[in-house]
Amino acid sequence: MNAIVRAARRNVVVIVALAVLGAAVAALAAMAATPAYSSTARVYVSVGAAGSSAAELAQARSYGAQVIASYAEVATTDVVLGPALERAGIDLDAGAARAKVSAATATDSLMLELTATAADPITAAALANAVAASFETVVEDELEARASPGATTVRVVTAQPALVPTQPASPDPPLWVALGALAGAAAGVAVAVARTALDTRLRSADEIGEVVDAPRLGEIVHSDDAARFPAMVAARPHSAVAEGFRALRTNVSFLPAEGGGRAVAVTSAIPGEGKSTVAANLASAVAETGMRVALVDADLRKPTVADRFGIEGGVGLSDVLAGRLPLSEAMQPWGETPLFLLPAGALPPNPAELLGSHAMGLVADELRAVFDVVVFDAPPLLAVTDAAVLARGLTGALLVVRTTHARRAQVADAIASLAAADARLLGVVVNGMPSTGVAATAYGTYYGRSTPVDAAR
Repeated sequence: MNAIVRAARRNVVVIVALAVLGAAVAALAAMAATPAYSSTARVYVSVGAAGSSAAELAQARSYGAQVIASYAEVATTDVVLGPALERAGIDLDAGAARAKVSAATATDSLMLELTATAADPITAAALANAVAASFETVVEDELEARASPGATTVRVVTAQPALVPTQPASPDPPLWVALGALAGAAAGVAVAVARTALDTRLRSADEIGEVVDAPRLGEIVHSDDAARFPAMVAARPHSAVAEGFRALRTNVSFLPAEGGGRAVAVTSAIPGEGKSTVAANLASAVAETGMRVALVDADLRKPTVADRFGIEGGVGLSDVLAGRLPLSEAMQPWGETPLFLLPAGALPPNPAELLGSHAMGLVADELRAVFDVVVFDAPPLLAVTDAAVLARGLTGALLVVRTTHARRAQVADAIASLAAADARLLGVVVNGMPSTGVAATAYGTYYGRSTPVDAAR
């Protein structure tokens, strides 16, 4: 049931559109339908007995109650309809008339309702009255003819003749429109459930939690402004985005520090989930507390740190790993906080081998000895093996998952690739959360309209 409710919420536009379409189709059908008029004649079946004692009267009434249901069936037989059609002068055979005539009785009642339907209101009334008259003749003269003077007598009395109707019985436009809207809404719910079943994209933090068996370290709301600034925590310090990264910073501070500072690889399953944005803002958020932080661009295929922060990126990590210059000369300070940047440098032909090399382990150890926190911006896990081999030599990896972007199988495969490399998954960062609605983060709700983080990469 909860899955159906979630599917309906996500596809409310589709459901409403199909409900409106169903109502419109029903309205057009009602306008195009041929009106049908119904008229009802009510007859009363009176049962009498030869005597007048209470017991005899009760017995007669009991007899009437037993046979009234059979009378309802008799009313639509050829023996009644044939003479009725002839009496009313209606050019129909008994078989066709049977579809236009119905008989009904109420519980514990000797009243019988004979209803006739026709395209013409006068014809409907004439047919109902003719059937009532014919029914009276058949019952009294044939079915219940007295065999002896003392037998039970049955009389059929027309209690209320059929009147010429002034309004058609069908179509009923309001009812048709309501049923059309209901059918359309039901179709919309079916479409919503089908779309949800076929669409395996992870749309909320809860759905991501169902796939990732790791702590949820942060929830970052969506914004189109993230690409304009190196770090939102510095450019928009009072925004919901900044608070989201500060919450992530707090959770990262509880991670174990082995052999010096904490060294984490920030990665994702596929491109476009915002791992570079998360890495840059996490490093900036930690640096504003006064801790020494290093942001390392370990994406040796599509680096972004140099362009994002506006620094020289000609030399960097690849040059240090190749032994062309020491680490201290490749590091670049940025801003007024103790944040240092290590760009990717020249793009090598063998990124995975470099990141998994002994030299990379030495660089990571040197960084951890100098800095309190080291953040590596690593490539996506499913695209290449770089992030998995890198994370194996660090404290672990943070997996960034952008809502409505990655699919269940992709995230599961990314986690499996970390496990295969014997790398530790420290937790998940949910990116691209809506700032309003049922899936909004706590910060987005508190701050209202905020400036969230985009997942450009």
